[in-house]
Amino acid sequence: MDSTDESQPVPFDHFDLQKPLADAIKKIGFEFCTPIQAQSLELTLKGHDVTGKAQTGTGKTAAFLITIINDLLSNPIEERYLAEPRALIVAPTRELAIQIASDSVLLTHNCGLHTVTLVGGEDYQKQNRALEARPVDIVVATPGRLLDFVENGNLHLGIVELLVLDEADRMLDMGFIPQVRAVVAKTPKKDCRQTLLFSATYTPEIVELAKRWAMDPIMVEVEPEKVAADAVNQIVYLVTTADKYNLLFNLISEPEAVKVMVFSNRRDQVRKLADNLHRNGISCGMLSGEIAQNQRIRTLDAFKTGKIQVLVATDVAGRGLHIDDVTHVINYTLPEEADDYVHRIGRTGRAGAIGTSISFACEEDSFLLPDIEKKLGNKLDCIHPADGMLDKAPAYERESKFKAKPKDTRRGSSRSQGSRRPTRPR
Repeated sequence: MDSTDESQPVPFDHFDLQKPLADAIKKIGFEFCTPIQAQSLELTLKGHDVTGKAQTGTGKTAAFLITIINDLLSNPIEERYLAEPRALIVAPTRELAIQIASDSVLLTHNCGLHTVTLVGGEDYQKQNRALEARPVDIVVATPGRLLDFVENGNLHLGIVELLVLDEADRMLDMGFIPQVRAVVAKTPKKDCRQTLLFSATYTPEIVELAKRWAMDPIMVEVEPEKVAADAVNQIVYLVTTADKYNLLFNLISEPEAVKVMVFSNRRDQVRKLADNLHRNGISCGMLSGEIAQNQRIRTLDAFKTGKIQVLVATDVAGRGLHIDDVTHVINYTLPEEADDYVHRIGRTGRAGAIGTSISFACEEDSFLLPDIEKKLGNKLDCIHPADGMLDKAPAYERESKFKAKPKDTRRGSSRSQGSRRPTRPR
């Protein structure tokens, strides 16, 4: 097969994919590859290890899922045991893992492949029952819960053929690398498996991880700056801290603000913003690390289906979300890292649509703008709010909804350990 021409869109039928997978891709409505898909599939479908530099929203999830599914369909195994996946995908957050698993289910429609999600914040025994119900082909997991299953003897990684480490930079930042290292050690050696590592940044630490876990990996790259600049109108309002909430309320109240994501750096501020918006009559939800997983899922479903207009989130909770038709991203506080700015605004302007990003720069965080502009490679449009945009928000019309939970002072861990019985004959 000839090499792909980066100047021309590459159709998925350019690749010799297994028919059930090709049919699923057509049913979803995918016709042409994104740049990261075209570049990586050219290599991964031939069995090469790859390190991809790409942010969320570039199509990398479909790239590695198509690689996995095509390989599993091309190389079926007759004798299978329970809790022995052939492919393992590790992601830093619960939301991202759940989204990847959801995409996997769509792409494996009529393929006869089974996907299981293992994430913290959900019932361990329920996840264990999913592993015991029938042989699993693809496991998507967060590092901590994954290591729990491995150490408890409820998951066996000895036949993993394909290993995907998604958002490796985020796992590094969140301190998950020791858990990931322990898990990778339970998989076959790197020359006996295919390894795909994706990261939004390519620091020396990420390079070292790629060398350690992948076999002569080939790098493919899509610059996040280009993605952001092309798809999102970016505005920065110069505003005082005292006026930020009034500006937020008035922006959200505009007719074109149909589906809005609001980002803040701190969990307590996320809760306060969500509560104030609710009390002002705005339908909203919140995502942060303190929210129970079942509530997160309900909140995301409500936002995706339009039952709520606004989703207020922290960076960790909002990273990797795939939500269609987000019209606006509002940075209530500027992120401390320029990469997080790119990830935030990447929630809008997806699938060919033009989105709007609005950032508030106050006396406390305007010093962060130069690093963001350096990352983007261009100056941001900084303006003062027009007359009326700082009008005081109306008096509260509802009772408080998002009350802070009392701290749990109990000692010890309540984490379920699950059964340690083996799932295959010894």
